[in-house]
Amino acid sequence: MPDILHRVGIRSSPQETFEALTTRAGLAGWWTHDTEGDFGVGGVIGFRFGKLGGFDMKVLELESAQRVLWEVVGGPAEWVGTNVRFELRQEGDYTIVLFAHQGGQEPVEFLYHCSTKWAIFLMSLKALVETGKGSPAPNDVPISDWH
Repeated sequence: MPDILHRVGIRSSPQETFEALTTRAGLAGWWTHDTEGDFGVGGVIGFRFGKLGGFDMKVLELESAQRVLWEVVGGPAEWVGTNVRFELRQEGDYTIVLFAHQGGQEPVEFLYHCSTKWAIFLMSLKALVETGKGSPAPNDVPISDWH
């Protein structure tokens, strides 16, 4: 798949944003309420989206306040074997999040959907860190019958 790339500025410290990307409360607060697993390096985190299924992410790297890297080890075939990366840096009053979902093969229609949903969930991350309230699944913005 072509890489999915997004850049988001969050009014916070990189450490606050990092915590939203590396703890159960943080991840459940912006991506999906149904989040469980081992959040340390080498652990696997399960993210579930009700009847739509879910994803299992192996934590490859955690560099405090700078980087989070996951490998998709379970879920739709289009995602398995891909990597999801969050790079963080301070820029003025903002933490800049450079997001990348990389390593897939061909751009099937599901991946177009995923690109839009990643943008929606990154805005949920921004809201969570800035205001204390994100819009994780099942309270996210639906964009089609795939949700």
